[in-house]
Amino acid sequence: MKKIILTICILFSVLFLNAQDFKKYDKGSFIKGKDSIYYRVLFPENFNPEQKYPLVIFLHGSGERGNDNASQLVHGGKLFLKNDVRKNFPAIVVFPQCPANDFWANINIDKDAKGKRKLSFVEGGKPTKIMHALQGMIKDFLKKPYVNREQVYVGGLSMGGMGTYELLRRERHKFAAAIAICGGDNTNNIEKYKKTPLWIFHGAKDDVVDPALSIAIAERLKTVGKEVKFTLYPTANHNSWDSAFAEPELLPWLFSHKK
Repeated sequence: MKKIILTICILFSVLFLNAQDFKKYDKGSFIKGKDSIYYRVLFPENFNPEQKYPLVIFLHGSGERGNDNASQLVHGGKLFLKNDVRKNFPAIVVFPQCPANDFWANINIDKDAKGKRKLSFVEGGKPTKIMHALQGMIKDFLKKPYVNREQVYVGGLSMGGMGTYELLRRERHKFAAAIAICGGDNTNNIEKYKKTPLWIFHGAKDDVVDPALSIAIAERLKTVGKEVKFTLYPTANHNSWDSAFAEPELLPWLFSHKK
């Protein structure tokens, strides 16, 4: 019984500490006309508005959708709070949140004969409501004098990985580099972001988003793209973001790129 109580106490302590850490992410919103999007933003330590800083946009997966302006920090939020990351890569990091009834990317979700989820990605087409708002939010951030427009990056996982590809093709001239974790796209869209350096990650045993989607994008980009890195984790399932976030070269690679 004492062990159970101790375990519960430790669990609550960890959750409390995480919540306290996430308070370093300020709450914000972008509302203009019919567009509205809520986000959390982490400013560099000793932030000086007279300096210019890189801007990182990170897009969460479908499980973190909602309106609490908090859940989107579950995966990736801790990475940018690490002391060495804040010291070595001072940047403005933004985690926007997608509502529960929307999707970053414009895709169709069906089921095959066996009941397995099947994704088909739209070639071209209009942006979803939240993608349109996201584009407006990014444009608003780029107007701020303390944002370095030469170092704007985007990354995302799962649904956010799909959103990363879509954002790259819709705003192809804005990003210096990008990372996409267990995402996917219509390979016909690749021409629109082939000049953006991209690091793609996927788990070979992913049973939620088929790794074949990332493989197809990586293989196509290797023939037409400017720079592509592809990491396939042989034993990882859908949560390949855990391995991606642990890559020692992830952030050095990302921040090394400038427009």
